[in-house]
Amino acid sequence: MIDIILNSLGGAVLIMMMRICDVSIGTMRTIFVVQGKKYLAGLTGFFEVLIWIFAMRYIMQHLDQIPNLFGYAAGFALGNIIGISIEQKIGLGFIQLNIISRHHTDQIAAELRKSRFGVTIVPGEGGAGGVSIIVLVAPRKFQKKIVSLIEKVDPNSFITINHSLPYRGYRHGSRK
Repeated sequence: MIDIILNSLGGAVLIMMMRICDVSIGTMRTIFVVQGKKYLAGLTGFFEVLIWIFAMRYIMQHLDQIPNLFGYAAGFALGNIIGISIEQKIGLGFIQLNIISRHHTDQIAAELRKSRFGVTIVPGEGGAGGVSIIVLVAPRKFQKKIVSLIEKVDPNSFITINHSLPYRGYRHGSRK
């Protein structure tokens, strides 16, 4: 009886681990597709599907084991969480930040430039009158550092962050 339980749970854990791997890889593959990195997307897709096929093969051979189905579902859920966590740590791609500060635009721009981030200041018109908008494009892995630099100068600044795909002329750092 113990042997049957261990075999059943072992299979469920094996399936869960395979699903964690293939879903995590699938999350990365999706990001590569969105960013136009076709060769990385193809390579990760190969391993994603290979692992998935092995997981499905095992499940089909052991359909009578209900714990395997729970292992499959748990692996899918955990794979999404782990895949997103990995992507957030790696910080693939670029972001564009738009920063509006009522009174500290020049200080924020100086602080960002001192840290070797390229900054452009453009005029804008808000509901309360004229404002200056700081525009910055940087690798996403620097997002926390950039936001921290901004908030150190003006914790009340308005910041928007968008995913960005530089087309031409982007060079990380100040062009000075």
